Amino acid sequence: MDSADEWVVDPARGNGFYAEVRRYWPGLPEGALYPGYAGIRPKLNALNESARDFLIQGPATHGVPGLVNLFGIESPGLTSSLAIAEHVLGMTTD
Repeated sequence: MDSADEWVVDPARGNGFYAEVRRYWPGLPEGALYPGYAGIRPKLNALNESARDFLIQGPATHGVPGLVNLFGIESPGLTSSLAIAEHVLGMTTD
């Protein structure tokens, strides 16, 4: 197997999700689930540490005008996305 194959997700791994999703969406069509991507997701904490909140670094932290780094924004990031966007806008327009 070459290095490119290491990032391919076997579509059959999704088969186990159908029963769980159909508990709240009984009409889920067969073949509707498929893998989106595979890769490395950096974490802000080590395995033995509690989960940490988002880390947002703007120009005041690193001195590069207009650059904002967003780290550790996982599933709650979608819920928080508008607030994060407002915060980032404030960092780049001050």
